[in-house]
Amino acid sequence: MTMLALGIAVVAAAGVLFIMYGLTATMAPKPGELLEARLAQFTETGRMPTTLTEVELSLPLFERVLRPALDKLGGILNRRAQAGTQQALQERLNLAGKPWGLTPSGFVAVRLLSVVLFTGICTGLTILEQFQMPMLLLGPVGGLVLGYLMPQLMVSRRIKKRQKEILLAMPSALDLLTISVEAGLSFDAALSRVADKYHNALTHEITQVLNEVRLGRPRLEALDDMARRCKVDELNTFVQAIIQSEQLGVGVANVLRIQSEEIRRRRRQRAEELGQKAPLKMLFPMVGCIFPTLFIVLLGPAVIEVVHDFMGK
Repeated sequence: MTMLALGIAVVAAAGVLFIMYGLTATMAPKPGELLEARLAQFTETGRMPTTLTEVELSLPLFERVLRPALDKLGGILNRRAQAGTQQALQERLNLAGKPWGLTPSGFVAVRLLSVVLFTGICTGLTILEQFQMPMLLLGPVGGLVLGYLMPQLMVSRRIKKRQKEILLAMPSALDLLTISVEAGLSFDAALSRVADKYHNALTHEITQVLNEVRLGRPRLEALDDMARRCKVDELNTFVQAIIQSEQLGVGVANVLRIQSEEIRRRRRQRAEELGQKAPLKMLFPMVGCIFPTLFIVLLGPAVIEVVHDFMGK
């Protein structure tokens, strides 16, 4: 029984590591790494892939095998799901920057695999520890809940991290954008300069906007879609100011300068707000950790004396 539980735990752990390795290996590389990878490919083969088969074989194993299988499995599981549910899931994946290129169907399949793997791991651990009923049910139920919530928690964490990255990158990007426009560049050329200068989540969105504009999409519509896709209040305010300046014929340079100052003012206010919250947040660790220690040091000798007096009597 012990060997069976150990085997289940090892297989489940190996499955989790294999999936995480495949997902990590397919994350979008930085522009420099992408260029080095392409140069290395040309150096090794001496030529570019010329057929569809060669192109497919040059992709990682996750791209060729695992991702299509996940999408197919997720599509089967997601057939009866409501359209609103799929759209909400797609919006969350967009907010997270489409991690590992997952689609809603792929995310459903990953959640199913996560449930199976975590349930297997927790079940194996409870059997290994030789728990008795009803504690024996704690492992499968806990693994089921943890496996169901883990993918959602990872996506939520990536959303917060990406929104924070966009928020922190906005002041520098707006300063460079303002300087470029005041120097005589057009707004699109200034956006392209910002995208070339920095490499973060904000510039990735700007690059997508520029690509959409080159394909014929109206610039204001592409900018508005970027604001709705990121859901960052400061970015949405900036985009709406640009749209209004285009519609009313106001100079873009003046709007950019005002928005840059406003972003930095909000940043200072946010820092002051966090500073004001710090004493309140420090109160709970002090009450829970420091004050009991002080009570032990101050009242400990008195309690010992009282106990000795009662014992002596």
